[in-house]
Amino acid sequence: MFTGIVESTQKIIHVQDKDQSIVVRIAKPDLYNDLRIGDSIAVNGVCLTVEDFSEDLVFTLGFETLKVMGWNKSNLQDRVVNLERSLRFGDRIHGHLVSGHADGTIPLVKRELAGDCLILDFKTPAGFAQYFWKKGSITINGVSLTLNEIFTDSFSVCLIPETLRKTNLEKQSVGDLVSFECDYFMKGFLNARKYEGSNVGL
Repeated sequence: MFTGIVESTQKIIHVQDKDQSIVVRIAKPDLYNDLRIGDSIAVNGVCLTVEDFSEDLVFTLGFETLKVMGWNKSNLQDRVVNLERSLRFGDRIHGHLVSGHADGTIPLVKRELAGDCLILDFKTPAGFAQYFWKKGSITINGVSLTLNEIFTDSFSVCLIPETLRKTNLEKQSVGDLVSFECDYFMKGFLNARKYEGSNVGL
């Protein structure tokens, strides 16, 4: 589990095809001095397993991750990504609980400056409208954000200066695809309601 509070942004410095997977090498932040093989790190909101950290961070992206995210060798090389180590029991939760199991990607449809802040509008993904409500939580590229406004087929979030400084969201252009993860608990709640009164799972 994660909190959606990005610790560092780093560049993907090497991408290698491997059967139906891809191995990526990401520059290791100086503050990542407590890692172990098998640790989980959210990379642009996607939970990945650390396979090596002796020099850089090394991860394998499996078939399912590549399919859901639309990632490939050409669109990963040199990409700057948001990083967050997994949550530990006893840590403060400054964002919201994030599983790192991204639901997919959505396009940025509008950018608008609002003083020192930046308003971003994203297209609401088909089949996910029930998870979007005003002042609810959404994770974009691994960043915990509050849903500012809900429109017919889009939604907006507001990025404060600290978010702009610490994440890669300021660099997104209209048309760019970002990862998204809807509220973890709302997904579980609505899924459970589908089986009310049945014996499924008992």
